Amino acid sequence: MFRTADGQSPDTAPPKSRQRPWPKRTPGRASGTGHGGLVTRPDHPMLGVGLMIGFCITAPLLDVAAKLASAQISVGQITAARFVIQAAIMLPVCLVLRQSLRPERQDIGLISLRALLLLAATFFFVSAIRVMPLADALAIVFVEPFLILLMGKFFLGETIGARRIGAAIVGFAGVLMVIQPSFEAFGTVALLPLGTAVTFASYMLVTRKLSARMDPVAMQYQTAVFGGAMAVVILAASYPSNAPSLQVTMPQGIYWLWLFGVGAFASLSHMLITMALRFAPSATLAPLHYTELISAGIFGYLVFGDFPNTLALTGIAVILLAGLYVIHRERITARAQVTAQPPEPI
Repeated sequence: MFRTADGQSPDTAPPKSRQRPWPKRTPGRASGTGHGGLVTRPDHPMLGVGLMIGFCITAPLLDVAAKLASAQISVGQITAARFVIQAAIMLPVCLVLRQSLRPERQDIGLISLRALLLLAATFFFVSAIRVMPLADALAIVFVEPFLILLMGKFFLGETIGARRIGAAIVGFAGVLMVIQPSFEAFGTVALLPLGTAVTFASYMLVTRKLSARMDPVAMQYQTAVFGGAMAVVILAASYPSNAPSLQVTMPQGIYWLWLFGVGAFASLSHMLITMALRFAPSATLAPLHYTELISAGIFGYLVFGDFPNTLALTGIAVILLAGLYVIHRERITARAQVTAQPPEPI
C-alpha cells in the first residue's frame, strides 16, 4: 500500500538535537513537495535513489504477504499483526538509535489519530487485495497525492493553481478507469482502495504536523505501538464475532510466515524510504515512487497470476502521468519561491 516514510514529511527535518546518526541537514529551499520546511543538502543522492528503489520493491511484498495470509486469516487479525510485529521490530532499532520510546504528552492525541488513520487505511487495503489484483488496488490508492492537494487547498488554505487542480481531475479520471472493470468483477469491494486513499491522505496531513518535532524512527515505533494496541482492543471487544473480517484464529504452518512478513516488510520498507529521504531530496525521489506500481504488477502476476486488463492499464498510465505532472509543477513553484520571483501562474 502507498507507504511513505513513517514519521517524516519528505522535506521536514526533525529537531536538530535528535538527528542521530544521519547526515546533517541545513536550511534550504523547499524541495518541491509543497510541504515546506528544512531539506537535506545530500552528499549521496544516488544512495538515496537506491534506497528508494529498494522501498518500491519491498513495499509491495507487504501486500503480497497480506494477500497470502488472507486465505486463512481475517483482515482484522492481519492488520493487528502488521502493527504488533512492526512495533516489536522497531523497538531494538529505537534503543540502538537512542530514540524516545514514550511520546510527549502534547503529541499523544496526534499520534493516536495518526495510528487510527493508518489502521483504517491498512484494513481497507487488505480487505481489497483479498480479491483484487495488487496493481489495480494500488493504482486506485495512488489518487492519494491528488487528495492531499485538494485537502490542503480546502482545509488548510494552501494555494494551488489551476494546472495542478486539472492534473488532479485527470488523475481521478484514471482511477475511474481502474475501478470500472474491478467494480464489474468484484462489486463494491473495488471502492475500498478509495477508503485507503482518503484515510492515508488524512494520515499524511497529521504527519506533517508531527514531523517537525519528532524523529521519524521514534514516530514509526510509537505509531505501531498505538495502532497495535487499538487493533488488539478492537479484536478483543468483537470476540467472538460473526463478522468474518474480525475473527481471530490460530495461524497454521506457513501462515505464521505470511503474518510475520506483513510486519517485517512494513518495517523494512518504511526504514528504506526514511533513509532515502535523508540522502536525497524528495523532489528527486518522488517520481521514483511510481515504480511501486510496476513492482506490484510484477509480483501480482508472478505470485497470483493477476494482470490488469487494457482499461485498467490505461487508467494506471493516466494516474502515473498526472502524478508526474503534479511533481513537475511543484518543482517549478519551489524554484520560483527560492529565487524570490513571482511564480508563473499554475
